[in-house]
Formats: sequence, structure tokens, C-alpha cells
Amino acid sequence: MYTAPWQKSSHCGEGESCLHVAATARSIHITESADPSGAVLTTTPEEFLSLIQTIKEDRQMADSRPTGIEVAVDADDTVRIRATAAPGTTVTTHRRKWDAFVLGVRAGEFDHFAARP
Repeated sequence: MYTAPWQKSSHCGEGESCLHVAATARSIHITESADPSGAVLTTTPEEFLSLIQTIKEDRQMADSRPTGIEVAVDADDTVRIRATAAPGTTVTTHRRKWDAFVLGVRAGEFDHFAARP
């Protein structure tokens, strides 16, 4: 279990389920509070930095440099997030919640996770 505090975007409404990010000594963790599987994606600060840089550059995930994190949007607006190194763990959310996360990334709300030593 993760004891570090989870952070969500300020663009996610109070009491709403959202994407959450937490950090441990050498890892960044991403989860979705309403994901029925309870999946927690674990990645490196470097891969998380690459993800947030791609989001900030407003580039399509499929057209950008590899981030180590894959994001796919289904036709029904289901968003699936997984680490290339751990394809068996997929965090599932909805497009509206992903968009709130993206707004938070663009506002710099998660930069401190990628700046870890």
C-alpha cells in the first residue's frame, strides 16, 4: 500500500473520482479512484516527466516521442493508461477525468513529481 499522499488535479471537482498521482522514493504512481480494478500504474520520474512534457506540448500521445506510458482513448471515451514496462497493469478512466488531469498538468500541478532526486 502507498503511504504517500495522493494528489489530484484542481480541475477535478470536490468529491469526484479522478486520476491521482503519488510518489515514493523512486517511483511515481497513478490511479483512478473509481477504477473498479483498483489498478495502480507504477512508473519512473523520468517516464512521468516525459508524459507531462508531451501533454504540455499538446502533442498526440501516438505521434510523440516514447514516454514509457501509453494512453489510449476508446470510441466510448474510455481512457486506458499503462506503462510500457508493465503492460499487465492498466488504469481505466473516462475522457472527462483525463481532460481534468491534462488541465492540471498544463497548469504545472504535477511538475514536482517529475523533479524528484
